[in-house]
Amino acid sequence: MKITSVEVWTVVVPTIPGRVHSPELVPETGWDQMPKHLLRLNTDTELCGLGETDRGLPIEQVREGAGLLQGRDPERLTLQDIYNMPGERGAGLPQVGRGPAYSAFEMAVFDLVGRARGLPVHALLGGAGRGRVRADYWMGQQTPEDSRRSVERALKLGFKGIKIKCQIEDQMVARMQAIREVGGKDFKVTVDPNERFRTAEQTIALARELAPLDNVEVFEDPIPKSDLEGYARIHEAIPFPVAMHLGEGASMLRALKAGVVDCFNLGGSLMGFQKNAAVAAAAGMACWHGSGNDLGIIDTAYIHAAAAAPNCTLASDFVGSWTREDDLITEPIAFVDGHVPTPMQPGLGVELDTAALERYCQAHETLH
Repeated sequence: MKITSVEVWTVVVPTIPGRVHSPELVPETGWDQMPKHLLRLNTDTELCGLGETDRGLPIEQVREGAGLLQGRDPERLTLQDIYNMPGERGAGLPQVGRGPAYSAFEMAVFDLVGRARGLPVHALLGGAGRGRVRADYWMGQQTPEDSRRSVERALKLGFKGIKIKCQIEDQMVARMQAIREVGGKDFKVTVDPNERFRTAEQTIALARELAPLDNVEVFEDPIPKSDLEGYARIHEAIPFPVAMHLGEGASMLRALKAGVVDCFNLGGSLMGFQKNAAVAAAAGMACWHGSGNDLGIIDTAYIHAAAAAPNCTLASDFVGSWTREDDLITEPIAFVDGHVPTPMQPGLGVELDTAALERYCQAHETLH
């Protein structure tokens, strides 16, 4: 089997109005207008493999990555380093799992190889450790009133918790009170200000105000991750677990050596996530899989990755299917009782929705 061409669709899928931010807090989402690229690796057989880039990735990187795979046999690629070219390593430790549009092409190769072997992607990652993966609902910066409505919707969909975006200037106590009034104290909240609680002192003061509500799951990235001294003060003072959202082992080791985290929100490619989760597991810590408010292909890949990591036991962020107008796959991701069933079909187990793709496609090209 040989890869004969790569089809690329550049798409823009807006978010559903009111689903992410309250307009009086954030008038324009902005990031939903950044393009994504959907990939299909075609072969000299009937088999193909699908991938999806992060938003905003330059198309030039997609073209460059396609050139590294053209004419190659996907079943003979090194799955932990798909661009690996024998004889091109220099001195020192090799840099694996890197390169242009790497995560998207790795995803497509795993999908293709899984289809060829009749195995789900998580089997190629070492096997699923669970039949379902925890998942929480998600919302952006919202007023207490809009937060109440979001939690009502989350409960109707069977979710057991929620992740919220925020900043120190928001009505945090009133918002968290509104969430508790609707969901109760067992409906837990991951509080993620993207470093916008600004300082350790402000974070600690807010944590003390929220403690009586008893509905905080974790504080994620409360202040800039470079401020390890601030994190140390926060970790010592607040009654909630502290997490950092990180994407590679070196940053994780830095946080672990400083002793300032209790768990991790992790990213990385399919194989990269497994390596990052292993670092957390070696420290005896649980993790969850992060997200970029993506589409159906990449969200499904996250589910496979999370299922294969034994310590990925916290609720992950598979959120694109209810924040975006469409996920561009034929069968939507199922959320049942705060979990996603682990996919068992060969490959990723998804197919492109060609009718929806036509509505949101900005450009299409085939790379030979």
